[in-house]
Amino acid sequence: MSEITITELDAASPDFAGQLQAVLAWNEAEDFDVHRQVLDIIADVRSNGDKAVITYTNRFDHRQVSAASELELSQASLKSAFEAIPTNQAAALQTAADRIRAYAEHQKLQSWDYTEADGTVLGQKITPLDRVGLYVPGGKAAYPSSVLMNAIPAKVAGVGELIMVVPTPKGESNQLVLAAAYLAGVDRIFTIGGAQAVAALAYGTETISAVAKIVGPGNIYVATAKKLVFGQVGIDMIAGPSEILIICDGKTNPDWIAMDLFSQAEHDENAQAILISDDSTYLAAVKQSINNLLPTMERADIIRTSLSSRGALIKVNDLLQAAEVANTIAPEHLELSVENPEALSQHIRHAGAIFMGRYTAEALGDYCAGPNHVLPTSSTARYSSPLGVYDFQKRTSLINCSQAGAKELGETASILARGESLTAHARSAEFRID
Repeated sequence: MSEITITELDAASPDFAGQLQAVLAWNEAEDFDVHRQVLDIIADVRSNGDKAVITYTNRFDHRQVSAASELELSQASLKSAFEAIPTNQAAALQTAADRIRAYAEHQKLQSWDYTEADGTVLGQKITPLDRVGLYVPGGKAAYPSSVLMNAIPAKVAGVGELIMVVPTPKGESNQLVLAAAYLAGVDRIFTIGGAQAVAALAYGTETISAVAKIVGPGNIYVATAKKLVFGQVGIDMIAGPSEILIICDGKTNPDWIAMDLFSQAEHDENAQAILISDDSTYLAAVKQSINNLLPTMERADIIRTSLSSRGALIKVNDLLQAAEVANTIAPEHLELSVENPEALSQHIRHAGAIFMGRYTAEALGDYCAGPNHVLPTSSTARYSSPLGVYDFQKRTSLINCSQAGAKELGETASILARGESLTAHARSAEFRID
């Protein structure tokens, strides 16, 4: 197997900023044909409900469903799936679920209020969403870890009902996915997928209740559908290709770092894996490890394409400059494989998740460390955060004016309202002034 070609950059280069942007560039072309197809599917489901969902399910998943009741799985079937999987898998799922739940418990927002001197009470009320929809890919792209990461925070938040949709091509379901749904406490599961599932969750059908928010990953049809129903419902995010950025001081086993890069590159050809170091000799050593280990990988072709097209090895002057570059990239996953990761982390402003130290492989975060693996991609960590319990809670402002407070605030509101020529506003406040 020939040696891999991977982009090598030097932060000292006069055109480094431009070269880095070229590596980061990711403009997924808008497929207007897909857009039109999805719009048609959404319109059909809105008009025809269960009938449309059944039609698309039979067409796209090669099934022979005749009634909507056939699309729902019972809670007993989920329990059976959990009991049927190998003991080691059941134990691993349970461990991951417990850790994710323990971490999520720390995230819960609480209602609060305070009382002003005149007796006016101001506060914030926290309420869980009534109903949430969780999309889970089916077929080959079956990820029980995603079920846990999306469902458990929703249940910890107190969501009243969690509805999961998962396609079952040719009627075949993934037992690990169903087992994860059982552990996570999913309330209802429908064996549907694609844009029709998103539309059903957003608008409801005779059988499937409309939800307030839709979360979970999917293909281009699912992502497009989520974009188009946003506003009718909330969504988590539109995720781009997976990313990993590693900052290393040159003292971590290069094989470890090469495999960490592989761990995200193997997702798909568009995934991005980047290594930054202040040691050029070490960068060369990792490149050698990449070439040595690549032939041993089951997904070698995908990894090779990912690293060749979007990967990079970046030489910097020091670790502080590495942090600056990391903030420009704003990666989904950031490993700080250095002697003092806590100190370096103080200089990181933009990252979905930070993995601290030589022994913290990003893969641990994907499955069982506890923090959520649903993270902002494509530099959106500049302004957004990982999925969490707070994404399934709403904040409502509370205002309870005392008589004295109504007088003082009413005078202020009256002046401002009349300044905006909104006299009904002003008089509404003035009526309560003695």
